[in-house]
Amino acid sequence: MAQARGSRPSMQELIARRRRAGFVGRAAERAAFRGNFDLPPEDERHRFRFHVHGNAGVGKTFLVRELEQIARERGALTAYVDESAGGLPEALEVISRQFAAQGHRFKELDRLLAAHRERRHEAEAVLAAPDTDRDGPSAGSLAVTRAGLIGAAAVPVVGPLAGALDPVQLAEGVDRLRAGLSARFRSQEDVRLVLDPAAVLTPVLLDALAEAADAAPWTVLFLDTYERTGPVLDAWLHQVMTTDRYGTLPATVVVVTAGQRPLDTARWGGFADFLTDVPLGPFTDAEARGLLADRGVRDEPVVAEVLRLTGGLPVLVSTLAEARPAGLDEVDDPSADAVERFLKWERDPVRRAAALAGALPRWLDADVLRAVLDCPDDQLDVLYGWLRGMPFVGERGGRLRYHDVVRAPMLRLQRRWYPRTWSERHGRLTRAFGRWRERLEETLAPDRFWPDGQWRDLRLAESYHALCEAPRAALPAVLDDLVDACDHGDDVVRSWIALLAEAGEDADTDVVRAWADDLAEAFAAGGTVPLLGLLLDRARGDEPWRPRAWSVRADAFARDRDDGRALEEYDRALALDPDLARALRAKAVTLSRTGDHRGAVALLDRVVALEPDDAWNVTLRGEFHRLLRDSEAAERDLSEGIRLDASNEFAWASRGATREREGELDAALADLDRALELKPDYGWALGRRARVWRALGEPARQLADLDHALGLWPDWGWGHCERGDALRVAGRDEEALADYDRALAIDPDYASAHASRGASLSNLGRHTEALAALDRALELNPGYPWAREQRAAVLARLDRQGDGTSGQNRP
Repeated sequence: MAQARGSRPSMQELIARRRRAGFVGRAAERAAFRGNFDLPPEDERHRFRFHVHGNAGVGKTFLVRELEQIARERGALTAYVDESAGGLPEALEVISRQFAAQGHRFKELDRLLAAHRERRHEAEAVLAAPDTDRDGPSAGSLAVTRAGLIGAAAVPVVGPLAGALDPVQLAEGVDRLRAGLSARFRSQEDVRLVLDPAAVLTPVLLDALAEAADAAPWTVLFLDTYERTGPVLDAWLHQVMTTDRYGTLPATVVVVTAGQRPLDTARWGGFADFLTDVPLGPFTDAEARGLLADRGVRDEPVVAEVLRLTGGLPVLVSTLAEARPAGLDEVDDPSADAVERFLKWERDPVRRAAALAGALPRWLDADVLRAVLDCPDDQLDVLYGWLRGMPFVGERGGRLRYHDVVRAPMLRLQRRWYPRTWSERHGRLTRAFGRWRERLEETLAPDRFWPDGQWRDLRLAESYHALCEAPRAALPAVLDDLVDACDHGDDVVRSWIALLAEAGEDADTDVVRAWADDLAEAFAAGGTVPLLGLLLDRARGDEPWRPRAWSVRADAFARDRDDGRALEEYDRALALDPDLARALRAKAVTLSRTGDHRGAVALLDRVVALEPDDAWNVTLRGEFHRLLRDSEAAERDLSEGIRLDASNEFAWASRGATREREGELDAALADLDRALELKPDYGWALGRRARVWRALGEPARQLADLDHALGLWPDWGWGHCERGDALRVAGRDEEALADYDRALAIDPDYASAHASRGASLSNLGRHTEALAALDRALELNPGYPWAREQRAAVLARLDRQGDGTSGQNRP
């Protein structure tokens, strides 16, 4: 932007120019990429994707950055994404931000990304709210749907990763969670943003790219470190590029991916005609010599020794070239290990020590370097600036990360040569990250620790260094954290498994490495249930996390509607810890779903005694009293819940529903109005208020609220049945039948919908069909008096028609 205004180039621009000026090698790869812009998309020789791959240290990122500059020279809009984007929404945020910097704002995408962050956090934090009144075995289904979020706080895996799951269970899980979240969120868009962000965000991205394509000849997306981002993005990218599931991609878009692994041939093997595979190996002799010559290293014996030591691996060639060795006497120790060669030309012992110490953390900033070096600030600034300029150090998101091929031998050297220093420095880092974590905790409520990404980063770093310092001593605490991680989604679980794997390798500890391998295998086999099963099977019996582990497993079974297994697991948790409130509460919701509202209330009595100041516990018990039609107890609890937390819209809505049933219509209307002030798009409250309008003789307002509710929550069977009843009373039976049919499509065993449908069919003169519908209602609910009355009326009409009023005969 500075140059565009006519001012001098920025520091970043000058650095980029110098780096580009020093770029050598990879001429064929650069030429192929540059030549692709000379071919129109319609030309069969044009390639829409380039995949760069090779082992660590071969210069993939350096090449990708060079290709990005080539693309910009051709007038392309570009965006660069690396592993700092943990998922698809984060990747789209990076893309949108970089396009905005080039003058192309993706306003709608930015709006949806902000909404996704907010709604995902809300979905993870929200406790379950029970279902509305329904007749038949479907009563309470919404409550147990939300119960899955009480413990696990996890959203079902959908989108690119859905293929790894059983499709039937996935569909059932998403349907249940959709119903639960629809009652909580203001719109169906919010629900879809949580359940399937790819489906909502991708079409908007494609529209934005289409608009950008009108302003630039090419658009190039660079997805680097694909060995980490690929597991999340590859299936999505395949759908975007090869199907029209999300819309169409402009033909002027080119995608460049770069990672350690080749393309997945099972997914991409059939599309070789629009792909260019770019395997990178070590530098050729000529390329390595060119790089050395560019750095002033031309003495043949020195060049030959560098080539021998590095094997042509670009990062090592670059590291040694930066030291500019002048003679063979400086490379006279061919038996020295790789770390010594990285630092051979650096004579300053303080810098050498800083380079080694800086390799200990997984990521580095100035504060972390201070913690590991314990040096004055003026010296720290110099050393940190020097490290930032080293060729084996990359910077992402304000953090420095050593290149793997350099960091690994540095760690091995320190662990083997300086075992006591190794432990002491890792201990220092453990305590530093622990202090930073505790300082952050002072600004967060305890239930916000795990949802906070910064807190998790600090805890991961603290745990990593604790494992490196004293693996066996630190392992129990890390496994304890892993149980808590299972409450916060698959990505968080993967982070903790990766932590164990990395610490086991870096500390060369078999027990930690074995745990990482076994946990990864269990998790890949079926998620948190087998993973927690592995932990519990190996538990000695005194681990503090065991009750929580049983409870988290129970939550998973509850989400899958396996109520029997869920109740068994809750009981196991409570056998170990009778006062585990989360297990008591979740078991209560599960019992309510099965129809045992009294058992649920009894459990909530214990929860309220344990956590008397928790508004949700009292509110939940009040709702269960409402389901038991104990209006006095329900109103008492719900009023107390409102006193403790007047911002809880569900408490107001539930008390309004209680008062409506008791005929306290003005009070009910006030409560429901308050719930809707707190949450204007609260479908369940709109449905309950519609009942109040019905009782007050306001059919127009009744239908308006039901229309609004069903616009927010189109899959709400109870709402469709209610609107059908309103239409039937208004004499609009044909329209009523459409709503009853929709309710029964959602829940085929909905007794009220069958009975009401029978009444409308009878009103339309379709008495035989009406009788069948009413028979089904009574089959589902034999003690349903209104259905029995309607059936008797239909039989009477059939009797009269049998006397000659019509041609129909009674069956």
